[in-house]
Amino acid sequence: MVRRSLICLPFSLSSPCDTIPPMLKRTCLLALSLSALAHAALLRIELSERSDVLAGKPFGSAGSYERLIGKAYFAVDPSNAANRIIADIDKAPRNEAGLVEFSADLYVLKPRDPEHGNHAVLFEVSNRGGKGMLSFYDRAAGSSDPRAPEQFGDDFLLERGFTLVWLGWQFDVPQREGLMRLYAPVARDAGRPITGLVRSELVLDRRQTSYSLADRDHIPYPALNPDDPKLTLTVRDWRDAPRRTVPRADWRIEDRTRLVMPAGFEPGKIYEVVYTAQDPVVVGLGATAIRDLISFLKYGGAETLLGDQSDHIKRAYGFGISQSGRFLRTFLHDGFNRDEKGRRVFDGVLCHVSGAALGSFNFRFAQPSRDAHPFYNTFYPTDIFPFTDIEQADPETGLTDGLLTRAMKDHVVPKIFYSDTSYEYWGRSASLIHTTIDGQKDAPLPDTTRMYFLTGGQHGPAPFPPPKNHTRNLTDPNDFRGAMRALLVAMDRWVRDGVEPPPSLYPRIAQDTLVPLGAVQFPKIPGVSLPTHIQKAYRVDYGPEFRTHGVISVEPPKVGNAFPMLLPQVDRDGNETSGLRMPEIQVPLATYTGWNLRSPDIGAPDEMFSMAGSFIPFARTRAERELRHDPRPSIEERYSGRAQYLEKIEASARRLVAGGYLLEADVPGVIEHSATEWDYLNGAP
Repeated sequence: MVRRSLICLPFSLSSPCDTIPPMLKRTCLLALSLSALAHAALLRIELSERSDVLAGKPFGSAGSYERLIGKAYFAVDPSNAANRIIADIDKAPRNEAGLVEFSADLYVLKPRDPEHGNHAVLFEVSNRGGKGMLSFYDRAAGSSDPRAPEQFGDDFLLERGFTLVWLGWQFDVPQREGLMRLYAPVARDAGRPITGLVRSELVLDRRQTSYSLADRDHIPYPALNPDDPKLTLTVRDWRDAPRRTVPRADWRIEDRTRLVMPAGFEPGKIYEVVYTAQDPVVVGLGATAIRDLISFLKYGGAETLLGDQSDHIKRAYGFGISQSGRFLRTFLHDGFNRDEKGRRVFDGVLCHVSGAALGSFNFRFAQPSRDAHPFYNTFYPTDIFPFTDIEQADPETGLTDGLLTRAMKDHVVPKIFYSDTSYEYWGRSASLIHTTIDGQKDAPLPDTTRMYFLTGGQHGPAPFPPPKNHTRNLTDPNDFRGAMRALLVAMDRWVRDGVEPPPSLYPRIAQDTLVPLGAVQFPKIPGVSLPTHIQKAYRVDYGPEFRTHGVISVEPPKVGNAFPMLLPQVDRDGNETSGLRMPEIQVPLATYTGWNLRSPDIGAPDEMFSMAGSFIPFARTRAERELRHDPRPSIEERYSGRAQYLEKIEASARRLVAGGYLLEADVPGVIEHSATEWDYLNGAP
């Protein structure tokens, strides 16, 4: 038995930090019993704050909530089968007991009386260190530390009694207060430093002379030898274009972390440099931390952290948007949904706008922030095989795999919802999650998986009125969050009571609603151009040890053939015909697309703008339409007036309610949103 020293403080864990003596107020240390943690990976939790949410305001039957902020400390045994899946775990430093130690920031919002909650954890995988589920589900103002009423929105999640949990899993998030961070060790080879290749790619929207080697404003791996004359900077015009070498005298690496070009980088070009770095962080400990915290809450510690009652947490759901959804797909694929004792971690997983992608979350010198778009962050290990839940074989590479192959073998498969917008089909290769490897047939789904295509949506809804944001068209305001609230309720019923969720809705080859780019029948709208470059997933070779040991030895990678990409078919208005069609798609005032093109002022005007869709309004009158030569019927030709339009919107919303795709309580909000669009497009004051 491994003994762990724990500090026991003389105060009740059920009381907030305000009652702690001043000398102890800075750090509240949860006293966990030695017997409970004798074989657990979570060592202790230190709280810097335990306080009431909104001064003790009651949230429906869940009652008042409290806030816990602190840090969780872990130690894992590298020889445990559940931990051998962590890349470089055998090279991580060990303590005297032979365990690998690490820690992570922790943030919890929970019912003060656990028995008033719904006995379920909703865990959000932080997107680049942030907290998004309150703004997503509760329509709240965004915040990394919600305190004000507007930062809790309409209280949707809290009134339903969810325990909301965030834990840092990413080591390189920007140095900003409030972001969730992982504190993990670096790997070493028998005490010697490990070096390896790191590729830095940047695309700028304005001319500037300096940019980080990391993605966006994250923390980069420093270049080991920034003055190496063999370093090469290349530039190309689009993803598949030939690379041109930039003269070495025209650029340099400054402070080992920034790429500098005194003459300025040209906007709308893809720049790329490969360099050698040292001391890779064991990034897979981020997934390990999440696994072990959720396991602790479900199987042996919820009564300590969340209240005096035992058996408080009975269900756990993992939720992730974009990067975080890709993280959850990788989490499942790599085998992290099985804890050290072989038990299932997440009972339900909600992957939102992750497309067919995995991510850089569990290999050496991984850059977790790097994603994949048609014109940004290209050829990183993101859109890589496997794509489908059920195992497929790729005849070109000889690989056979499925996203859930390990989970099925370990009997820890969760219930899964995949929700993707139109953008994910154009910019995130989403068709691959439900087609055969040759793109000729629809692939089967497991009984535990549902898919929901959020028709005519962009990666995240634009505000209204929609801005352009350096795009050719207005961005897409199609607000599908009401459907996501209904789907969360459906997931909880499915796991808790076995009630089947609403049927999957997504485009299919067999129904002629999923087609190649050349077969998309988009109308010829004056001034609107359909993209010619969409995101493609390729067979990519990062070297012989990438899939076996998580080591990249070839950068840039060798790129082989692309997998077939298919797109949702559209109607005569340019609106997609399949999927979960919100009322503003069923009763349209515009064409809503998942794609938009870059504005000429930022360069590369023929390339897609990352994560943006288009809002292309109909003409108001027939005369205006004919003057524009717009083939789409005008608003005047579709509806007799505002009242009839809103009647149709309400009828559409109530059909969605009947199908389980919308909550009755959200119908008035849908009508109000549609009324705002009507008034805006028809010139109402």
